[in-house]
Amino acid sequence: MAKRDYYEILGLSRSATPEEIKKAYRKIAIKYHPDKNPDDPTAEDKFKEAAEAYEVLSNPDKRQRYDQFGHAGMGNGGGFSGNMDDIFSQFGDIFGGGGGNPFESFFGGGGGRGGRRKGSNLRIKIKLTLDEIAAGVEKKVKVKRLVVAEGVTYKTCQTCGGSGQIRKVVNTMLGQMVSANTCHTCHGSGKVIDQKPTGVDNTGLEQKEEIISIRIPAGVAEGMQLSMSGKGNEPPGGGYPGDLLIVIEEQEHEELKREGNNVAYDLYLNFADAALGTSVEVPTIDGKAKIKIEPGTQSGKVLRLRGKGIKNINGYETGDQLIQINVWTPQQLTREERELLEKLRESPNFDPTPDKKEKGFFDRMREFF
Repeated sequence: MAKRDYYEILGLSRSATPEEIKKAYRKIAIKYHPDKNPDDPTAEDKFKEAAEAYEVLSNPDKRQRYDQFGHAGMGNGGGFSGNMDDIFSQFGDIFGGGGGNPFESFFGGGGGRGGRRKGSNLRIKIKLTLDEIAAGVEKKVKVKRLVVAEGVTYKTCQTCGGSGQIRKVVNTMLGQMVSANTCHTCHGSGKVIDQKPTGVDNTGLEQKEEIISIRIPAGVAEGMQLSMSGKGNEPPGGGYPGDLLIVIEEQEHEELKREGNNVAYDLYLNFADAALGTSVEVPTIDGKAKIKIEPGTQSGKVLRLRGKGIKNINGYETGDQLIQINVWTPQQLTREERELLEKLRESPNFDPTPDKKEKGFFDRMREFF
């Protein structure tokens, strides 16, 4: 089933400000929070849908890609793909407070959902040929990730009681002031190592190499960044892994040049072929294509092969191949060639005025070349 537009989910226009996005998400998250709607089986889906929309639209880079390419620009899996714990942990700051369940102030009680951290993201670059960009491709890459080592167990941090934060209450003239700082013992995870095998450091993490299959949609561009949720590093103490960010690099084609969704090619013709007309083969993304050059074709003319360019990343349309004609002027001439050109220069057909013609001009040019 096709995903709904993120702006539509939050009830916003595409010109919405960051503050309007934050306010709209807060309103919907409160409305559809599962604890508030125990008898509505669709509430959790709507809650997660809003979290995914907010995760993209609240991030300037992701919002720019979404505005330009839609859901396809979000890469594998689209936007936010975590579970309920992940939503509470990642977006709890917009509701205020720190540590624990950010919705406790609205619904009461503690759900034990807080304290989970997200691991750091990984970034890799993938080089793609023009053919791969045009058709889309699946790549298998080796990624070195930090994961919790086998045999490592954690226990609740006694310093912060598992909240990941140290709260301090200070009495002032205006009343009590509460400050919260990251726990220096568990560094915000709420957990510390209980047991670990030999060779594993105090974070409990180890580096492992993993082969990951990445599907690259057709139409990606140089510098575009795709993301795969949950394929980054795991955090120490448990939590959910970061993302794998995939930066696209385009390899130059030997003959073709990309211009947006179009592909450009410079075709060089000698003067005789341009004047008399001919048929030539030109390279395209799909192979060779034969095109007809009309008699009298001028240098600088652009021919268009419909649908021979790059497919739009949203799949709505495909660009064209643009062929620019360049008439080649010889730089070195034999004596005979020079004499013939001197004679032809007197022909009215050499005058750039288009209505001046001379019978037999093309036949003489064919003999020359």
